[in-house]
Amino acid sequence: MNILLIEDEQNVVAFIKKGLKEQGYSVFAAYDGPTGLELLTQNEVDLVILDIVLPGMNGLEVCTKIRKLGFIDVPILMLTALGTTDNIAKGLDSGADDYLVKPFKFKELTARIRALSRRKNLSLETGNQLEISDLMLNRNTKIAVRAGREIKLTSTEYRLLEYLMKNQRKVLSRVDLLENVWGINFNMGTNVIDVYMNYLRKKVDKGFDSRLIHTVVGMGYIMKEE
Repeated sequence: MNILLIEDEQNVVAFIKKGLKEQGYSVFAAYDGPTGLELLTQNEVDLVILDIVLPGMNGLEVCTKIRKLGFIDVPILMLTALGTTDNIAKGLDSGADDYLVKPFKFKELTARIRALSRRKNLSLETGNQLEISDLMLNRNTKIAVRAGREIKLTSTEYRLLEYLMKNQRKVLSRVDLLENVWGINFNMGTNVIDVYMNYLRKKVDKGFDSRLIHTVVGMGYIMKEE
């Protein structure tokens, strides 16, 4: 597995590279965004580890650029000392798949890498299109269409909708959603799920004849036809 590490702190780069290489990973390292983007386009990269605070072009900008360059299926793990819900949301909305707050234990970093790798492989192995009622989600183009109308989604909204559609007619708890959509252990008191579920409902249900996303009081959420 080839990993691209974009991080400006040399001691952090040395620590991560040493540990990952000992576990059999191949690691490319860049100390700024433009160099990281250049390495991404020149090498076969399976996963990106990206710091947010970088000189010149910050990590959020680099993440957005990676997605715009067409690297849609390459998992991106954000590293940062900024761990508030707002900062997490900004990182995920820029296109990141997971978020690890500094300081972190190396064991947790490798667990996140394995989880992202499994998620990527599962996505490649399963069907390319999900459907429920008049809603369709193309997993190759990342485009959702309902009743012929295209729905524009952020990266996080896409992952949330994909998980709901893969598990349609099942009640999904907050723990299910946190572990499988965000892939990280948020404080259970955070309202990040409620915020994104509200975003998604406005795009998927508002203005249509029937609702597909439902709240099951005290248990979680379910996607089903009314």
